[in-house]
Formats: sequence, structure tokens, C-alpha cells
Amino acid sequence: MRCPFCGHDETKVVDSRVSESQDAIRRRRECLRCSERFTTYERREETPLMVIKKDASTEPFDRGKLLRGLIVATAKRNVSTETLEALINDIESELHNSFRYEIPAKQLGDMVLKRLRSLDKVAYIRFASVYKSFQDLDEFTHELKNLK
Repeated sequence: MRCPFCGHDETKVVDSRVSESQDAIRRRRECLRCSERFTTYERREETPLMVIKKDASTEPFDRGKLLRGLIVATAKRNVSTETLEALINDIESELHNSFRYEIPAKQLGDMVLKRLRSLDKVAYIRFASVYKSFQDLDEFTHELKNLK
């Protein structure tokens, strides 16, 4: 680690802790030349998640886009934005922990539906009606019966 004060290459770690946000290691370092102290944060380098669309094109995973869809599905329901953020975090963690960085849109939608089903059944049906593109009333009714 290069000292930000004098540019010397050698430093020693004085203290290490998990950051307040729990997503990094906070290290206090001291330069071996000038004795100045500074803080560094060590984070895991993450490969971006890619979504494979129906037409085989890929696009980066957009948590904002997913959150907007979930907000629409949970409109006028007793589901907080924090709960929806946690749902998305859970999906992202599952994908990163399984080292899956490309996921078909269908599988991503299924992961969302699985979590929505246990969270709020009305939101589940709302999300499913857009995600599954029901063609007629029979498909919609079939989904409702499966929900019971």
C-alpha cells in the first residue's frame, strides 16, 4: 500500500476491523517512512450480474428497475421499501454466492416470484400477471388456483 502523504511503498497495519456497513474491512495503516497514519477499506471485487433476455441479448442487472417493478406490484399493500430492498439483496447474494453472474430473465423472475409468494400474495399475482404475460383469463385463473 502506497502512503498518500509521502508515496513510500511500505506501510504496516495498525488496526483492522469490519466496517460499520459490514461490507468491507477497515484498516488503519502507518507509513514506515513518515509515520503518518491513514485508513484503507478492503472490499470484495464483484463481477457484475448480467441478465439474459428472451431474445438472447444481455444487459446488466439493474436493481432500480427490479425495485420499480416490485413497488408497482406492492402498491397500496403493507410492504415497506426496506423489505423490497432486502428481497433484492437476498437475490443478489444468492447469485453472487453461487458464482452465477449471468442469469436468464426467466430464472430471475422465478426467484422474485418465489420470494413474493411468501411475502404478499396480491403482490405475487400482480407481478406474475406482468412477468408471465398471461394470454387469457384461463391462465390467470390457473395461477390463482396454484396460489391457494
